[in-house]
Amino acid sequence: MKRILLAAIILIGLGKPVFAQNAPADVNTAINADKEFDRQVERKGIKGGFLAVADPDGIIFKPDVVNIVTFYNNIDKQAGTLSMHPNFARISANGDLAFTAGPYLYQNGNDDTDKVFGDYVSLWRADPDGKLKLLINLGIQHPETEQEALIDFKSPDSAKRVGPGKDPFAGKRIILATDNSFNHSLTISTLACYKEFLSAEGRYYFPGFEPIIGQDKIMKFIDNEGISINAETTSAGRSTSNDLAYTYGKARIKKGAVVSNYNYVRIWELDANHKWDILLEVFSAVENE
Repeated sequence: MKRILLAAIILIGLGKPVFAQNAPADVNTAINADKEFDRQVERKGIKGGFLAVADPDGIIFKPDVVNIVTFYNNIDKQAGTLSMHPNFARISANGDLAFTAGPYLYQNGNDDTDKVFGDYVSLWRADPDGKLKLLINLGIQHPETEQEALIDFKSPDSAKRVGPGKDPFAGKRIILATDNSFNHSLTISTLACYKEFLSAEGRYYFPGFEPIIGQDKIMKFIDNEGISINAETTSAGRSTSNDLAYTYGKARIKKGAVVSNYNYVRIWELDANHKWDILLEVFSAVENE
């Protein structure tokens, strides 16, 4: 299966002048944003915590896409406590896009039977002042984890820093085309598609299961669970340094004999051959609330 991407398009934005006025992007900026989110939730509750860090265009899935600020301004409060701890994070070379992911614990009451375990994924975008704000947040539930997941924090290659492109919409068009190509390829062969598009160090988040790490383990999971996917892209975005991107949309997944609806978010990174690979994919079950 050949990836339907044009090399000339992929290379748009590369080789432009680097920023000289700012320090190189550091993944700790994303980790600190995540930790601040956790502190705000602890101090102000779930509603106040989300409102404190939300990007004006930020979204969550309830179960359809809804603006974070609109949603939380229209509820009195969200009961319970929530704690989050990142173990996987990246930030773009220009520092304008980042993601964090890790385990969460939600508890609505004092009894241990009220505890809900899972993993979350948060996407962050820099505001005009350079501060990371929460752009997308979703998660999965699974049984309590018996052992801690691998910590994977990595800062970007500062050599990839570039100036803003002449066409600010070009990056979005490219990553939308990539996601659409991936979704089309899924209908032909799920395993062949993942083999072509998935990063060797990718992570896969599927409800009911702990995050699966590594291309081989992910493909084995998909094969063993009998997963087939029909998905449709909703929207996308890309860093100005052309090294980190995201897409999200809806998926209808057949797992064995069961067919269910999901929201998905994919985090993409540009590999050494200037091809987009999926670094993280998360499916969140659509449940009417």
